[in-house]
Amino acid sequence: VLAVPVLFKQALENTDMEEGKSVSLRCELTKADATVVWKKGEATLQASAKYEMKQKGTVAELVIHNAEPEDA
Repeated sequence: VLAVPVLFKQALENTDMEEGKSVSLRCELTKADATVVWKKGEATLQASAKYEMKQKGTVAELVIHNAEPEDA
């Protein structure tokens, strides 16, 4: 049995942010509860006071708190 790959139904879009505020990035996948890893360049982001990861069904969300220019 071949595994069906998980694909993006809705990819990430560029989002404007306001320094010091929170910004939310979302994507939608073709399979519910698929494992999602958020990265900035080569670095894998970990849940922290700065980065909040959420996932409900097929929608994965990364919330960046206290956004700074370095978060671009």
